[in-house]
Amino acid sequence: MSEEILVNVTPMETRVAVVENGATQDIHIERSTSRGIAGNIYAGRVARVLPGMQAAFVDIGTERASFIHVSDIVPLDSNGREDRSRQSSEVRDHLHEGKKVVVQVTKEPLGSKGARLTTQLSVSSRYLVFMPQTDHVGVSQRIDDTGERTRLQGALAAALAAEEMQDSGGYILRTAAEGVGEDELRADLRFLRRLWAAVTRRAKAASRPELLYEDLPLHLRTVRDLARPGVERIRIDSQESFAALESFCGDYVPEVAGLLECYRGERPLFDLHGVEEEIQRALARKVDLKSGGYLIIDQTEAMTTIDVNTGSFVGRRNLEETIFKTNLEAATALARQLRLRNLGGIIIVDFIDMQDAEHRRQVHRALEKAMQRDPARNKITGVSDLGLVEMTRKRTRESLEHILCEDCPVCQGRGVLKTAETVCYEIFREILRDARAYDNDNLAVLAGQSVVDRLLDEESANVADLEEFSGKTISFRVEPNYSQEQFDIVLL
Repeated sequence: MSEEILVNVTPMETRVAVVENGATQDIHIERSTSRGIAGNIYAGRVARVLPGMQAAFVDIGTERASFIHVSDIVPLDSNGREDRSRQSSEVRDHLHEGKKVVVQVTKEPLGSKGARLTTQLSVSSRYLVFMPQTDHVGVSQRIDDTGERTRLQGALAAALAAEEMQDSGGYILRTAAEGVGEDELRADLRFLRRLWAAVTRRAKAASRPELLYEDLPLHLRTVRDLARPGVERIRIDSQESFAALESFCGDYVPEVAGLLECYRGERPLFDLHGVEEEIQRALARKVDLKSGGYLIIDQTEAMTTIDVNTGSFVGRRNLEETIFKTNLEAATALARQLRLRNLGGIIIVDFIDMQDAEHRRQVHRALEKAMQRDPARNKITGVSDLGLVEMTRKRTRESLEHILCEDCPVCQGRGVLKTAETVCYEIFREILRDARAYDNDNLAVLAGQSVVDRLLDEESANVADLEEFSGKTISFRVEPNYSQEQFDIVLL
């Protein structure tokens, strides 16, 4: 499978696309004015304890107070290690207002919600995740070869002994560690030791909420996190960022340095590979399938729903076979759309109803197989009694739609507008209220073009009846800047 990473850098934002066999699979966007804070470590202060929710709001110096649940609070002993004997489900046993805490962001602020926090801290390098508060040593689940997992654990133990860091804390060997030796792990251990010492010094010196550790910018995180085995090249369209990546790779990930390529073509990099078009399609509600079927994807605050339809696909044999093929194609397509759009939380998929139990099983298996390639943790349930597939996908950052879009100022995010007929009847009711409240002879209605047109045409008889009933003369005026739902009634 051919895989490459495209990095588009401008002074305003950095965009990264992962392309497999010519198809965009993943998009990351980071803007200079609003860099993500997931993974950052802060010195914070407890602003408010909420016993009824077993949680607390913590001021970390950001615009909105962040949120921590008691399940994300790790009690520590005198040596700074996790103390299981002190675990409690009562938040007041751990926190009180004004207490200084060192916390890490696990989820970005989403909508009106603040960031989600934990006191279980970790920092990452190319091959390792360091967890100073535990003694656990683990291996990424994506490394499924038992022999390789055993070898890596042995190599890490040897590296820890060589660096005299056996009691330094817990570690997780990342997917990128597959195939590396003791020397590479020792270099990572030395880097993590220096990094954590700096974080500890800043935490002790902090007297107010402030940032202690910030994750790498997106273009550097790309080579650390996304340059998996199988990536053939990493193309960057900025000379300055290319130089920064070369320097970073030389210090930390030398095996990736040979994959870097500076793109100097006149045609924009994302246009060349069709990524710009893919981004636009990922913002649409409807996703067309090659067969002629389509998906309808609706993202709400509570959940995301995906509806599968046959559309223009009529099949060749019978209805059941047509439905089965559409659902199979949809299972693969929707897994890609979840990655592209970075949709998380609860996801409900309404496949077309299948009568054959074997067909249902195969579609479910196809969805599970497609989701195995997703780096975000996910869980898929069986088909419910209503014929729906329920799944969850870990949400750590805002979706593509939330990053690139905002609510429509006309419909306020509802996605629909009141009809001109509905607004006319609202105007009639408002005129009746004003007629009873005020003693004047003339009223002027200010409204949008479509509403005034209807009042003067289809509703003209009703307007005449209203004038007679109220005893007032009603005039109309078009306000070009008014939306279809806006109107005002002026007393003359």
